[in-house]
Amino acid sequence: MAKHSKSIPARGLRVADQIQKDLSELIAFELKDPRVGMLTLAEVQLTPDYAHAKVYFTMLKDDPDTVKNTLAGLQAAAGYLRNQLGKRLHIHTLPQLHFVHDTSASRGMAMSALIDKANASRAADYEEDTGKENTGEEKE
Repeated sequence: MAKHSKSIPARGLRVADQIQKDLSELIAFELKDPRVGMLTLAEVQLTPDYAHAKVYFTMLKDDPDTVKNTLAGLQAAAGYLRNQLGKRLHIHTLPQLHFVHDTSASRGMAMSALIDKANASRAADYEEDTGKENTGEEKE
């Protein structure tokens, strides 16, 4: 279950999680738009009145053109997806779907690479200054 804000009641969290599950199935099996390829729905944030749902998605291929085409395909299919959600969910207000590309995974990988690079540089500087390797033994 995704982490959500403390201000959203438990029912809102359950509805958001159900929307995420149903949208994942609809996009994978029923959506025929060639612009929408393999993607993962990371999170659904639902407003307290259920009027709007922000659907965050990630993709393996994160180049700007692919993201732009996928976003255009999802926005074009939003009405169809909302209609299909209406057949699966029985709630009073069916939310408008707003798709947002989630860049947190790619940013996290880039930050991790920078940290690894900084640690390697620091270890090399330490070896150079002290004449020791990382194991603590002196060089011969």
